[in-house]
Amino acid sequence: MDLAYVREHPQLLRTMLTHQRIRETPVDGGSICRSSRLTFDNGESMFMKEWPKGDPPSGFFHAEASGLRWLAETGTVAVPEVIVEAPDLLGLAWVEPGEPTRAAAEHFGRSLAQMHQAGAPAFGAQWDGYHGSAPMDNTPSAGPWHVWFAQRRLNAYLQMSLNALSASDIELVERVIAAMDGSGDEPPARIHGDLWMGNLLWGADGRCWLVDPAAHGGHRETDLAYLELWGRAPHFDAILGAYEEVWPLAPGWRERVPLHQLSMYLLHTALFGAAFASGVRETAAACPH
Repeated sequence: MDLAYVREHPQLLRTMLTHQRIRETPVDGGSICRSSRLTFDNGESMFMKEWPKGDPPSGFFHAEASGLRWLAETGTVAVPEVIVEAPDLLGLAWVEPGEPTRAAAEHFGRSLAQMHQAGAPAFGAQWDGYHGSAPMDNTPSAGPWHVWFAQRRLNAYLQMSLNALSASDIELVERVIAAMDGSGDEPPARIHGDLWMGNLLWGADGRCWLVDPAAHGGHRETDLAYLELWGRAPHFDAILGAYEEVWPLAPGWRERVPLHQLSMYLLHTALFGAAFASGVRETAAACPH
């Protein structure tokens, strides 16, 4: 019983866990799923995540697996191999964790720009999406970006957040949406879609790996704006500098950072309630309105 056998028979993993000698060690895999390291008799390991109780939302793990494969096919940023995709679990190649270094950050910045440059056929994706545990409308759209982002992200998450926001907060977000124009529009880039620093896995191999994507065709500035949320990614200046060596950002990108980050704050009010309302308010106030 080893990793090669699991690759050949991925549909049997659940049965193997019941009847074979596989060591399960709990690991940190985020706040939504239960995660563990599976270690086989020959010392090989795999990362597994499961829905904690009952059945996961329809297509939940398919969305993550599809996103990982779609990002990996660019051959740019390091992305864990999808070994097992099942309705109730996901099994990925194990990445031995390491420490963030400036060299790894620079390599990641260049690779991220190349991944974005791979592009997407449309805004959205060919699979139903999830951002965390919240549904994410990935219906493909030709754009333009500001119309798509206003409808499919900002307004969609606002409608999910109404019970967590005050009337004045809602009005402020609505003014931001109404004020959006095409000044920052770009064609769809191939983005991770949930690229805050908690979804960067700094590997012992000296690379930065992307995990837990909400991948879709979107605006590349969204990924970069998320990297500055909640403390910033390690060596963010090195990431950004290396990114711009490959693909310089458009004029005015810094002023658009709050607009991109607003979608994340609205998502968090939808998922976790009024604790994130102040983030919505402050971020929306920094946007043109």
